[in-house]
Amino acid sequence: MPLEKRPERKSRVKYLIYFLFGILTNFNFSLSSFAAQQPLPNFVVIFTDDQGYGDLSCFGGTHVETPRIDKMATEGAKLTSFYVAAPVCTPSRAALMTGSYPKRIDMATGSRFGVLLSADSKGLHPNEITIAETLKSVGYKTGMFGKWHLGDQPELLPTRQGFDEHFGIPYSHDIHPYHPRQDHFQFPALPLLDGETVIEMDPDADFLTKRITERAVDFIKRHKEDPFFLYIPHPIPHTPLHVSPPLMESISSAIKNELKKEDGNIDYKTRNKLFKQAIAEIDWSVGEILDTLKAQGIDENTLVLFTSDNGPAVGNAGPLKGKKGSTFKGGMREATVVRWPGKIPAGSSNNELMTAMDLHPTFAKLAGATLPSDRIIDGKDVWSTLIGKAKTPHDAFFYHRGNNLQAVRSKDWKLHLKDGKPSALFDLKTDIGESEDLLANHPKIANKLMAYVREFEKDLAENSRPAAFVENPKALKR
Repeated sequence: MPLEKRPERKSRVKYLIYFLFGILTNFNFSLSSFAAQQPLPNFVVIFTDDQGYGDLSCFGGTHVETPRIDKMATEGAKLTSFYVAAPVCTPSRAALMTGSYPKRIDMATGSRFGVLLSADSKGLHPNEITIAETLKSVGYKTGMFGKWHLGDQPELLPTRQGFDEHFGIPYSHDIHPYHPRQDHFQFPALPLLDGETVIEMDPDADFLTKRITERAVDFIKRHKEDPFFLYIPHPIPHTPLHVSPPLMESISSAIKNELKKEDGNIDYKTRNKLFKQAIAEIDWSVGEILDTLKAQGIDENTLVLFTSDNGPAVGNAGPLKGKKGSTFKGGMREATVVRWPGKIPAGSSNNELMTAMDLHPTFAKLAGATLPSDRIIDGKDVWSTLIGKAKTPHDAFFYHRGNNLQAVRSKDWKLHLKDGKPSALFDLKTDIGESEDLLANHPKIANKLMAYVREFEKDLAENSRPAAFVENPKALKR
């Protein structure tokens, strides 16, 4: 679907229509709830990259130290059955932004790889309504600082999908000339953007976490009087691992000496040994965000959620089987912490199934915004579930790798598929590591789960939406 003549205009028209629709449909609700709802809550989503279920100390990790996130968990809740919609970057982020399964919006893969690459013709369609756009419709300020990975062409950037402010990189920081398979990929220099302007090429990745955090803190300070949605998708701990100089002080001399030999190249293998420090800097960043909210007097009116886009590449999935790229739970079940003083029960552990897709409808409900009614949104309003007053609203959850449906979960049962047929059945209540196949013992349960699969695939066939395709895409340059 060529976009060369319409993207900016259509995106603006889309937002204007949706904004007016939101005003009209929410006017009565806003008046009636004005006193009770004031001020509107702020939302902060911290979304790391390739962090495993076991890569937080509050989730049992002994190879990392995360005191600020651990404290966040004691002041809020651990979500122990929280899922993303894909085990790799692009589709996971598309689902978070839209509340829809990646396959439904044709974002399960890039145009020529499993994720979007540089100068990719494909991206999230401008007609999609993101969390940012939904919240803007009721007056929210919106900021995104970090990694986008939903399209690097100008008409597909975050500023065209509801974000007032954007600072970061358009895709993973390993999509650069130092990639181990550069002979195959031929990646151009990595651009760093402020808004839609490229301000640097090949920025020093040692400072990405720090710079992103500083911009997020500044956003909070400038918008403390406004309701806001702040999205912080950190590029780390995706490889190659980088940390700022203060975190390097604890690195051994042997590792430092090896890194000194890089000489314009990147030693991925040695950098893998920086994992503990990379997670420590993420933890520092979370602390900076929480401290700023408190210092600005808006801590008690802000929901903060910490999670990751998929399972680990270098880290640890804890008790779960699988890692990044896998539809075993280690690839898609994420260590998640949510905090909202006085609203989320402190020190709780919530094992109800919830997903990143649920954030869009849940935030809309809390903000008094209206979701678009002309499309299927797979996420559910899970507010009652978050506060421990309801079971999960999901009858089933579906696991895709690319466009292939590979598993389905309903309640405590998970059915894996091969070539569209049952291949293994696990009782997640007693077997969190998916090690004991019970398919032969429970054919009726497998049949019930297959019924969910057939219904879902029929729905996808009838209610899917296109991705965007740009003609003659160009690599971003300064």
